[in-house]
Amino acid sequence: MSDSEAVPKYVLWPYTPSIAGSAIAAAVMFILFGIHTFRLVKNRTWFCIPLVIGAACETIGYSARAAAHSNTKSTTPYIIQSTLILLPPILFAASIYMILGRVMLRTGSAGYAVIRATWVTRIFVSGDILCFLIQAGGAGMLVSGSGSNLGESIILAGLILQIVIFAFFVAVAGIWHARLCAKPTTATAEVPWKRYVLCLYAASMCITIRNLCRVVEYGIGKDGYLLSHDWPLYVYDFLPMVVTLGVCVAWYDPNITPGRKTDIEFNARR
Repeated sequence: MSDSEAVPKYVLWPYTPSIAGSAIAAAVMFILFGIHTFRLVKNRTWFCIPLVIGAACETIGYSARAAAHSNTKSTTPYIIQSTLILLPPILFAASIYMILGRVMLRTGSAGYAVIRATWVTRIFVSGDILCFLIQAGGAGMLVSGSGSNLGESIILAGLILQIVIFAFFVAVAGIWHARLCAKPTTATAEVPWKRYVLCLYAASMCITIRNLCRVVEYGIGKDGYLLSHDWPLYVYDFLPMVVTLGVCVAWYDPNITPGRKTDIEFNARR
């Protein structure tokens, strides 16, 4: 009886995190953070701030993962890496939502959208914030060790909601894209909008794949293969996020904003 009571109810690490893998991941994310920060300041495209914050979170998260290699019983690095690797894709999604509204306005094709262009950001970023709060709450319960099963369920619900919102967003983008291709506006000649849209689709696909894998991860639970081994995280989370940050570099273009730059569509009038 005493032996069973000595066994912790929640094991932080079912494996020893790889210091090499974590260090490489942190270094790559730090480089991407530097590139995005430079591009942000240079071009003053402030709507991309969530990308920079997300890259910084990823860097810190993988650094904490590397620190946990030599101390798997410490809760601090575990909490940091769990939270800061889980949540950044929501920040990346926020910039993706804002880019669509901007391209709609910049190309003068807002009339082709099934949702008013200035509402695209409001609706989807609001949904993004909700997903953030849900997943952050679940992560808080998970890393506290109390209510770990409930925490996993809450994170799972937040991930599923994010996938649903993202699917709706891609549908909105696809309809607008098809209509613009069928009847281009005069302003389409002034901006490489097709390149922006391709980057939007690529980033959306990466985030969706990552979220689907995370749903499977939390769906099969703590004892499942994905959560009990080190390497899968780098395949279904790290790599898609690297690609996302890579393609999103193309969005740091001051020419993407129509007229006076407000950088957030909440202030735009259409």
